[in-house]
Amino acid sequence: MIFQDPFASLNPRQTVRTILTGPLKVHGIGDRARQREIVEAIVAQVGLPADSLDRYPHEFSGGQRQRIGIARALVLEPELVVCDEPVSALDLSIQAQILNLLVEMKKRLSLSYLFVSHDLSVVRYFSDRVLVMYLGKIVESAPTSELWASPKHPYTRALLAAVPDPARRKQAAPISGDLPSPHNPPSGCRFHTRCPLATDLCREKAPDYTLFGKNHAVACHHAQ
Repeated sequence: MIFQDPFASLNPRQTVRTILTGPLKVHGIGDRARQREIVEAIVAQVGLPADSLDRYPHEFSGGQRQRIGIARALVLEPELVVCDEPVSALDLSIQAQILNLLVEMKKRLSLSYLFVSHDLSVVRYFSDRVLVMYLGKIVESAPTSELWASPKHPYTRALLAAVPDPARRKQAAPISGDLPSPHNPPSGCRFHTRCPLATDLCREKAPDYTLFGKNHAVACHHAQ
C-alpha cells in the first residue's frame, strides 16, 4: 500500500534500508545478501540514489519520501497495489513526477492499482476504469473515457461539472443540501436528499445496478 502522507507513513527512527528490508524479513524472503540485492534494485527503479539506503526519512523531500513509500510497497513484487491519495500531499510539479513513476512501474512490473483520489484530473489521467462512490456505495462504474464522455448518475455528472475548466464561462452550481452522516445514511438511494431527480421511489428503495453496454454500470432509478 502507498499512503497519502509521505511524512507520517515512514518510521523516522529507521533508515531506508531497514524500512525496505522489513517486509522481506517478515515474509521470509531471501537471506541477508539476497535481501540487500532486492532493496538496492528497487531503490534504483524508483529513482533514488544508492546512498539513500543508509539515510533517514527526515533527510528527504516529500517527493523523495513518497518514492521510498512506493519502493516499500513494491519490494514484495505484488500484483495489486492500493494507492490511498498518494499525491494529494505533494506540490503539483512533484505530483506529476510521482504519477509518471507509478505509470512506469505499472508497465515494467505488470501491476494493477486500486487508486483512491478526490482529484478528478488525476483520476482521468491515471485510471483505466473509475468507480464513483457516495457515502460508501458505488453509484457508477465505467471505463474512464466512457465515464467522462457519458456520465449517467446525477452525482457523477455533478462531480465532473465541478472540475475547473477555463473554457467554461459559467461555473457549475454546487450540489445542493448537506452531506448526510455515513453512520446513519438516508433510506433508499443515499443520494436522494441532494438529487434533483429524486422521487418517492428513490426515497423508498435503493436502486439496483443497471448496465449500459458491457462495461458501464449505474445505480440510479432514473439513469438514461
